[in-house]
Amino acid sequence: MAESFLIGQLAARTGRSVHTIRWYEAQGLIPGVARDGGRRRVYGELHISWLELMDRLRRTGMSIAEMREYTTLVKQGRSTLAKRQALLRAHREQVKAMITEWQLALRLLDSKIDFYDEWVASGKRPVLKVVEGSSALASRPKAKPRRTLKA
Repeated sequence: MAESFLIGQLAARTGRSVHTIRWYEAQGLIPGVARDGGRRRVYGELHISWLELMDRLRRTGMSIAEMREYTTLVKQGRSTLAKRQALLRAHREQVKAMITEWQLALRLLDSKIDFYDEWVASGKRPVLKVVEGSSALASRPKAKPRRTLKA
């Protein structure tokens, strides 16, 4: 028989708070939660890996709406395998693009730290070096200006 546990035990095993677990459940992001005779939520091993997946999707920028869509597809069974795969592949591409942006940002930060290290060590302001890939930041489209209401 598979091990089951209550919400406090799930929180302890996953490092998430009871409040967080309840929030995920209220958002429709934890499928298959049963209740015992006392109407308490009962969780199993699969809920641990499910919470990990939901947490990772959220941390990598997947919207709650997309997470709900994915969860709904999972609940529908095997007929949605291709749709689930497509949704995760699209998100993977977004994550890869984010990683590229973060790598550029890290290179720029490292360059700036090196700049200050050199300045502190020599006492003289060094020549500012262009960081490879930083021109990509300058060529990014600018955000659209917000429309303001005129009184």
